[in-house]
Formats: sequence, structure tokens, C-alpha cells
Amino acid sequence: MFTDPNLPREIFGWHSGRLGIDMPIVRYGNWGRPLLLFPTAGSDLLDCERFWLIKAIEHQIFAGKVSVFSINTINEMSWMNEGVDPRESGRRQAAYSAYVEEEVVPHIRRAVGIPDARIAAAGASFGAFHAANALFRRPDLFDTLIAMSGFYDLSPGYTRGASSDEIYFNNPTAYVPHISDARQLHLLRHSSINLVCGQGAYERPEKSRAFSQLLWSKGIWNNLDIWGQDVNHDWPWWHKMLGHYIDKLGF
Repeated sequence: MFTDPNLPREIFGWHSGRLGIDMPIVRYGNWGRPLLLFPTAGSDLLDCERFWLIKAIEHQIFAGKVSVFSINTINEMSWMNEGVDPRESGRRQAAYSAYVEEEVVPHIRRAVGIPDARIAAAGASFGAFHAANALFRRPDLFDTLIAMSGFYDLSPGYTRGASSDEIYFNNPTAYVPHISDARQLHLLRHSSINLVCGQGAYERPEKSRAFSQLLWSKGIWNNLDIWGQDVNHDWPWWHKMLGHYIDKLGF
């Protein structure tokens, strides 16, 4: 078993017309602040369970500090599939963002019984990108970001030089500098934005540093937290990071 058999766990889901596929969602815990967890790279909604991330924060779920919701991405049908034109990947990413905003968020709000809840978003690696994109696109829906070992710019590697509105409005490094809406800026400046990264094998702390500087240039408060040179791009460290921030942020 990857989790305590007594841990409340429910897998639900529906067919997303926007994406044209069935999209499951798993919830851990019945009480606590809602946290939407995005999986890494090409993994699925249960990889955070299989790689013991849920186990690492199980005591916080049992304590009612947090209720975790985990979903799939469509990375393998978009950015991680070189057979897909980048503009089509952008279109699919835009549909995925709409799925998160118009389908997942309402489901979480219904599940926790708070119709206007603003949700925490978290993820590691590619999951950190999706979590950041969720918050910066819609700070009216999200108010906390725990981005671990992430990157925040799809170009040039994933976009391969292509451009479109769908790519632009789903690439935080591109659109954040041009946010001008006063309410959106106010919400972002009063959100808890945490960029956490190590300096060990396969980590890219320069990605977090660059994005942190970009945010400060817009007057957006953020916490850049660079861990030691022994901190690698791997699950055991993400266990520690997520648990640390659930406690630090007072979930």
C-alpha cells in the first residue's frame, strides 16, 4: 500500500468535452485547505501516490490541514510529443487550462463546500509549470503556489520558435510582464508565491531565480527558496519541500 488504508481516498472523474477525453481526479482527505497537485512530466494523477509524496504528507492530511486533489496533465499529447506541431500543443494547452479553470476548480469548490474558495496549487518539475500557470492566469481562483524544481518558460525548447495567442497566454514568462489589469495585479500581489529549488543533480535554480526577478519587476511578492547543493531533482526532496511548506504556510 502506498498510503494508510485509513486515509480517506476517492477517485472521481468525468468526460471533458474541452479535451475530448476522460479526466479522472483523486482526492485525499476530507478536511482542510484544498490543494491542487499537478503531476510531473509524463506521469499521471497517481504518481504522487506511487512515489510516496502523499505518504510524506499523510500526517498533515489526517490532521485536517490539507485536502489534496490530484489530476492528470496532457503533456504527452502536447509539449512532450514532438510529433505535435507547437501551435497545436498551444491549442491543447489552452483547452487544458480551461479544463482546470472551468471544470476542476468548480468540482473542488463543491467538494469542500466553499463556493468561492481560492485554491492552493503545487507541483514539481513540469507540474510546477502547470501550477504556476494556473495561479498567474487566474489569481481569482488560486491564491497560493508551491512550485518545486520548476521552470516557467516554454520557449525555446517546447515552442520550437512557434508563436500563437494560445502559447503566449499559457507561458508565464511571456504574459506576466504584460499583466495590466489592476484587480489581477492586486490579487497576485496578495498571493503566497513560493519558488523552491535545489542546487544538486538535474536541478535548474537559475530558472527559479529568473522568474523570481521577473515577478519582483512587476511588484509581485514572491519567496525564492534555494536549497542546498545536495538537493537533487528527485522525489525524496519534493517530499520534504511540500511537507515543509504545508506547515510553513499554515495550512
